[in-house]
Amino acid sequence: MIEVKHLSKTFVNPDGSSTTVLTDVNCSIGPGEVISIIGPSGTGKSTFLRALNMLEPPTGGEIWFDGENIMAKGYPLEKMRKRMGMVFQDFNLFPHMTVLENVIFAPVRIHGIPEAKAREEARELLHKVGLSGRADSYPSMLSGGQKQRVAIARALAVHPEVILFDEPTSALDPAMVGEVLSVMRQLATEGLTMLIVTHEMKFARDVSTRIFFMNKGIIYEDGTPEQIFEHPERSATKAFIQRIHKQVFEINPSSPGFDPFEMGTEIHRFCNKYAIPRCAEPATEIAKEMVMKHLRPYDNLTVRLTYGEIRDVAELDFMIEGLSHTPLTPEMDLSRVRSLSKELIEEPTSRGFRVKFRL
Repeated sequence: MIEVKHLSKTFVNPDGSSTTVLTDVNCSIGPGEVISIIGPSGTGKSTFLRALNMLEPPTGGEIWFDGENIMAKGYPLEKMRKRMGMVFQDFNLFPHMTVLENVIFAPVRIHGIPEAKAREEARELLHKVGLSGRADSYPSMLSGGQKQRVAIARALAVHPEVILFDEPTSALDPAMVGEVLSVMRQLATEGLTMLIVTHEMKFARDVSTRIFFMNKGIIYEDGTPEQIFEHPERSATKAFIQRIHKQVFEINPSSPGFDPFEMGTEIHRFCNKYAIPRCAEPATEIAKEMVMKHLRPYDNLTVRLTYGEIRDVAELDFMIEGLSHTPLTPEMDLSRVRSLSKELIEEPTSRGFRVKFRL
């Protein structure tokens, strides 16, 4: 369906210097594939996606779409764009148009579909993305998640064979990410060819047929979700996949300068940043009780909150330097902190002793 050969893209900077973002991208994309494009920031993921539909004309190479080189001189780009839709991270809705008007704009103005038919199909699409009651609303009246679902309906309105998603959840509050991913999961089951630049690793693993890991301007590794996430072949892929986010507090519970409420605020901020708001309250309550009550006598205390995206596991642990045994005693009432966690683990380490709560 799509064949990319030796694609490159170099930007010329205002001072005359140049920056090469894509160096040598090669891949084949078949009908019905759902491909998530992952990798560190600045490795050309979004540029690659925008190059596929010529929003960022490549510097070199070839893009073949159903046997035609869309980079060839004189190729009518509107022919390709009728078959390839795109959803942007910042929605790009027309603010002066209603939701329904946004959805029917391209079918009516560009593709010549009769307005009555376009309106009928648009209402069906709005129902599909859960926005039946918002047809007459303006974008300013919608949440970020609702705006992105309108953008998805708009992309679907021209009956594309391929949809490109450029970080569709990056501009959303964590609470709104799930509603957009839910719509995309549904599309993935319907046989639509999709290429998705995303930082949502669990989503990428769950819905994709293939994963492109991009690094240094190329597709560094290409494989099934199982291969990329469980058995990556290259060290850079492995390092990226195994990344764990963490927030560390080095505290002295008995110090007058210690502020448990500030620690709670930082825990909430961490959980919202990494889209695990479900863990915010349990982690905060466990941290406060453990630090202010059960572990208060220990001055050399390290509290660490970690989250592994791929395993979707959050843990809160308390490390006491130099301790050779558990700080927890039979006299301690741990019923509340146990009820707030899935598991309590006590383990010696080379540094001391760790008490860990799996959230």
